[in-house]
Amino acid sequence: MRLNDAMEKWLERRGVTVGEVADIVHTLQRPYNDKLTLAECEENVRAVLGKREVQYVLYTGIALDELAERGLLPKPLQEIMEADESLYGVDETVALGIVHVYGMIGLTSFGYLDKVKPGVIGRLNGKGPNIHVFLDDLVAGLAAAASARIAHKDPQAINYELPAQP
Repeated sequence: MRLNDAMEKWLERRGVTVGEVADIVHTLQRPYNDKLTLAECEENVRAVLGKREVQYVLYTGIALDELAERGLLPKPLQEIMEADESLYGVDETVALGIVHVYGMIGLTSFGYLDKVKPGVIGRLNGKGPNIHVFLDDLVAGLAAAASARIAHKDPQAINYELPAQP
């Protein structure tokens, strides 16, 4: 099984589909590209998932969420995860490993997504039987990186010429 496929299965096991992430990407990029399709957004999410460093970040965050669900983390980390402590911040810090894969442009999108929590991000952030301390931020990071990837490839982007050397 390809690593991309394995990563998609890990996400699906935690209740996240590529299509849900692509919906968020589409919402982010549609104002700048009215011809952008959902299929293109899915393609870009999968391209980000194909990066080994993204996979490692996702594996780590998902594993920590799952260990917390089973009560297997040492104190006080277990209590911090169970409470989804607002000052913890490690979840956002880890997600930045995904955000920066396509440059700084993803950072503003990530901040927006972390604040607004659209779609699957909001669902993951809600209280329920599962612990998604890391996953909501990882999905936001994945969407922000895929959005940045699209922005970087936009053929309508202005290309600035460097001045000739004096």
